[in-house]
Amino acid sequence: MELESIKKIYAGYSSVYDALFKRFFYPRIKHAITYMDIKPGDRILDVGVGTGLSLSVFPRYCSVVGIDLSTEMLRKAKQKIDENRLDNIKVLSMDAMSVGFKDDSFDKVFISHVVSVVPDPYKVMQEVKRVCRKGGQVVIVNHFKSKNKLLETVEKIINPVCKKIGWRSDLCLNEFIDKSGLNVKEKYMLKKIDFWHILFATNDK
Repeated sequence: MELESIKKIYAGYSSVYDALFKRFFYPRIKHAITYMDIKPGDRILDVGVGTGLSLSVFPRYCSVVGIDLSTEMLRKAKQKIDENRLDNIKVLSMDAMSVGFKDDSFDKVFISHVVSVVPDPYKVMQEVKRVCRKGGQVVIVNHFKSKNKLLETVEKIINPVCKKIGWRSDLCLNEFIDKSGLNVKEKYMLKKIDFWHILFATNDK
Protein backbone atom coordinates (compact mmCIF):
# COMPACT_ATOMS: atom_id res chain seq x y z
CA MET A 1 0.00 0.00 0.00
CA GLU A 2 1.30 3.46 -0.93
CA LEU A 3 2.11 6.04 1.75
CA GLU A 4 -0.54 8.50 0.56
CA SER A 5 -3.21 5.82 0.86
CA ILE A 6 -2.04 4.98 4.37
CA LYS A 7 -2.12 8.66 5.34
CA LYS A 8 -5.70 9.01 4.10
CA ILE A 9 -6.86 5.89 5.94
CA TYR A 10 -5.36 6.93 9.27
CA ALA A 11 -6.50 10.52 8.87
CA GLY A 12 -10.00 9.05 8.80
CA TYR A 13 -9.27 6.99 11.90
CA SER A 14 -7.86 9.88 13.92
CA SER A 15 -11.13 11.16 15.40
CA VAL A 16 -12.33 7.72 16.54
CA TYR A 17 -9.03 5.86 17.03
CA ASP A 18 -8.95 5.94 20.84
CA ALA A 19 -12.57 4.91 21.18
CA LEU A 20 -12.22 2.04 18.72
CA PHE A 21 -8.77 0.66 19.51
CA LYS A 22 -7.79 1.58 23.06
CA ARG A 23 -9.50 -1.49 24.49
CA PHE A 24 -7.55 -3.81 22.18
CA PHE A 25 -4.18 -2.08 21.84
CA TYR A 26 -3.54 -0.30 25.13
CA PRO A 27 -3.10 -3.34 27.46
CA ARG A 28 -0.25 -4.68 25.29
CA ILE A 29 1.28 -1.25 24.84
CA LYS A 30 1.26 -0.65 28.59
CA HIS A 31 2.70 -4.09 29.32
CA ALA A 32 5.51 -3.73 26.77
CA ILE A 33 6.62 -0.27 27.91
CA THR A 34 6.40 -1.24 31.59
CA TYR A 35 8.82 -4.11 31.00
CA MET A 36 11.30 -2.14 28.89
CA ASP A 37 13.47 -1.43 31.96
CA ILE A 38 13.71 2.25 31.11
CA LYS A 39 16.51 4.00 32.99
CA PRO A 40 16.80 7.70 33.93
CA GLY A 41 18.06 9.70 30.97
CA ASP A 42 17.24 7.04 28.36
CA ARG A 43 16.46 8.39 24.90
CA ILE A 44 13.45 6.59 23.43
CA LEU A 45 11.93 6.61 19.96
CA ASP A 46 8.26 5.64 19.67
CA VAL A 47 7.65 4.63 16.05
CA GLY A 48 4.03 5.00 14.97
CA VAL A 49 2.95 6.92 18.04
CA GLY A 50 -0.49 7.59 16.51
CA THR A 51 -2.83 9.44 18.84
CA GLY A 52 -0.44 8.92 21.76
CA LEU A 53 -1.97 5.95 23.59
CA SER A 54 1.53 5.05 24.76
CA LEU A 55 2.67 8.43 26.01
CA SER A 56 1.34 8.39 29.57
CA VAL A 57 3.06 5.05 30.22
CA PHE A 58 6.60 6.30 29.69
CA PRO A 59 8.29 7.43 32.91
CA ARG A 60 9.00 11.13 33.15
CA TYR A 61 12.73 10.55 33.80
CA CYS A 62 13.36 9.55 30.17
CA SER A 63 13.08 11.59 26.97
CA VAL A 64 10.72 10.37 24.26
CA VAL A 65 10.27 11.28 20.62
CA GLY A 66 7.15 9.91 18.95
CA ILE A 67 6.91 9.82 15.18
CA ASP A 68 3.97 9.17 12.87
CA LEU A 69 3.01 9.75 9.26
CA SER A 70 -0.46 11.09 10.10
CA THR A 71 -0.62 14.75 11.09
CA GLU A 72 -4.21 14.23 12.25
CA MET A 73 -3.11 11.48 14.62
CA LEU A 74 -0.26 13.63 15.88
CA ARG A 75 -2.66 16.47 16.66
CA LYS A 76 -4.41 14.15 19.14
CA ALA A 77 -1.07 13.09 20.58
CA LYS A 78 -0.03 16.72 21.11
CA GLN A 79 -3.27 17.35 22.99
CA LYS A 80 -2.38 14.50 25.37
CA ILE A 81 1.09 15.94 25.86
CA ASP A 82 -0.29 19.39 26.68
CA GLU A 83 -3.13 18.16 28.90
CA ASN A 84 -0.84 15.91 30.95
CA ARG A 85 2.16 18.27 30.89
CA LEU A 86 4.45 15.61 29.47
CA ASP A 87 7.42 17.92 29.06
CA ASN A 88 9.78 15.00 28.37
CA ILE A 89 7.91 14.03 25.19
CA LYS A 90 7.65 15.53 21.73
CA VAL A 91 6.03 14.21 18.57
CA LEU A 92 7.03 14.75 14.94
CA SER A 93 5.57 13.99 11.53
CA MET A 94 7.94 11.49 9.96
CA ASP A 95 8.04 8.45 7.67
CA ALA A 96 9.20 5.36 9.59
CA MET A 97 10.95 4.12 6.43
CA SER A 98 13.11 7.25 6.29
CA VAL A 99 13.77 8.44 9.82
CA GLY A 100 15.33 11.88 10.09
CA PHE A 101 17.70 11.19 12.98
CA LYS A 102 21.44 10.53 13.11
CA ASP A 103 22.89 7.09 13.77
CA ASP A 104 22.79 5.92 17.40
CA SER A 105 20.39 8.67 18.48
CA PHE A 106 18.34 6.47 20.83
CA ASP A 107 18.85 3.94 23.62
CA LYS A 108 15.53 2.19 23.05
CA VAL A 109 12.96 1.98 20.26
CA PHE A 110 9.30 1.07 20.76
CA ILE A 111 7.26 0.02 17.70
CA SER A 112 3.55 -0.59 18.19
CA HIS A 113 1.25 -1.89 15.42
CA VAL A 114 3.41 -0.52 12.62
CA VAL A 115 5.33 -3.27 10.79
CA SER A 116 2.17 -4.75 9.26
CA VAL A 117 0.97 -1.32 8.09
CA VAL A 118 3.98 0.14 6.24
CA PRO A 119 4.77 -0.76 2.60
CA ASP A 120 8.19 -2.19 3.56
CA PRO A 121 8.57 -3.44 7.15
CA TYR A 122 12.22 -4.35 6.62
CA LYS A 123 13.12 -0.84 5.55
CA VAL A 124 11.57 0.34 8.80
CA MET A 125 13.69 -2.13 10.75
CA GLN A 126 16.85 -0.99 8.95
CA GLU A 127 16.10 2.55 10.06
CA VAL A 128 15.27 1.42 13.60
CA LYS A 129 18.57 -0.44 13.90
CA ARG A 130 20.45 2.54 12.48
CA VAL A 131 19.10 5.12 14.92
CA CYS A 132 19.23 2.80 17.94
CA ARG A 133 22.64 2.47 19.58
CA LYS A 134 24.47 -0.85 19.53
CA GLY A 135 23.23 -2.95 22.43
CA GLY A 136 20.08 -0.85 22.68
CA GLN A 137 16.64 -2.34 23.09
CA VAL A 138 13.99 -2.73 20.39
CA VAL A 139 10.47 -3.64 21.53
CA ILE A 140 7.73 -4.52 19.06
CA VAL A 141 4.00 -5.04 19.54
CA ASN A 142 2.33 -6.34 16.40
CA HIS A 143 0.04 -8.83 14.74
CA PHE A 144 1.74 -11.75 12.98
CA LYS A 145 0.33 -14.66 11.03
CA SER A 146 -1.12 -17.28 13.35
CA LYS A 147 0.36 -20.80 13.63
CA ASN A 148 -3.15 -22.06 14.30
CA LYS A 149 -4.25 -23.57 10.98
CA LEU A 150 -7.86 -22.42 11.31
CA LEU A 151 -6.88 -18.85 12.21
CA GLU A 152 -4.25 -18.83 9.45
CA THR A 153 -6.90 -19.77 6.90
CA VAL A 154 -9.17 -16.99 8.13
CA GLU A 155 -6.28 -14.51 7.96
CA LYS A 156 -5.54 -15.46 4.34
CA ILE A 157 -9.18 -14.95 3.40
CA ILE A 158 -9.50 -11.57 5.09
CA ASN A 159 -6.06 -10.25 4.09
CA PRO A 160 -7.33 -8.39 0.95
CA VAL A 161 -9.94 -6.65 3.12
CA CYS A 162 -7.37 -5.88 5.80
CA LYS A 163 -5.10 -4.22 3.24
CA LYS A 164 -7.94 -1.92 2.21
CA ILE A 165 -8.35 -0.71 5.78
CA GLY A 166 -4.64 -0.14 6.27
CA TRP A 167 -2.85 -3.31 7.42
CA ARG A 168 -1.85 -6.82 6.35
CA SER A 169 -2.69 -10.01 8.24
CA ASP A 170 -0.20 -12.40 6.64
CA LEU A 171 3.15 -11.20 8.01
CA CYS A 172 5.09 -14.23 9.31
CA LEU A 173 6.77 -13.78 12.71
CA ASN A 174 9.82 -16.02 12.15
CA GLU A 175 10.41 -14.63 8.67
CA PHE A 176 10.16 -11.10 10.03
CA ILE A 177 12.70 -11.85 12.77
CA ASP A 178 15.14 -13.49 10.33
CA LYS A 179 14.93 -10.75 7.69
CA SER A 180 15.13 -7.99 10.29
CA GLY A 181 18.29 -9.41 11.83
CA LEU A 182 16.88 -8.92 15.30
CA ASN A 183 18.40 -10.61 18.32
CA VAL A 184 15.10 -11.48 19.96
CA LYS A 185 15.39 -12.23 23.67
CA GLU A 186 11.70 -12.82 24.34
CA LYS A 187 8.58 -13.28 22.20
CA TYR A 188 5.15 -14.05 23.59
CA MET A 189 1.46 -13.22 23.63
CA LEU A 190 -0.39 -11.91 26.69
CA LYS A 191 -3.11 -14.50 26.19
CA LYS A 192 -2.95 -18.15 25.12
CA ILE A 193 -4.92 -17.30 22.00
CA ASP A 194 -4.12 -13.78 20.87
CA PHE A 195 -3.70 -11.86 17.64
CA TRP A 196 -0.73 -9.79 18.88
CA HIS A 197 2.84 -10.70 19.79
CA ILE A 198 5.26 -8.79 21.99
CA LEU A 199 8.95 -8.96 21.07
CA PHE A 200 11.89 -7.82 23.19
CA ALA A 201 15.10 -7.63 21.18
CA THR A 202 18.65 -6.29 21.40
CA ASN A 203 20.11 -4.21 18.60
CA ASP A 204 23.30 -6.00 17.67
CA LYS A 205 23.59 -3.85 14.52
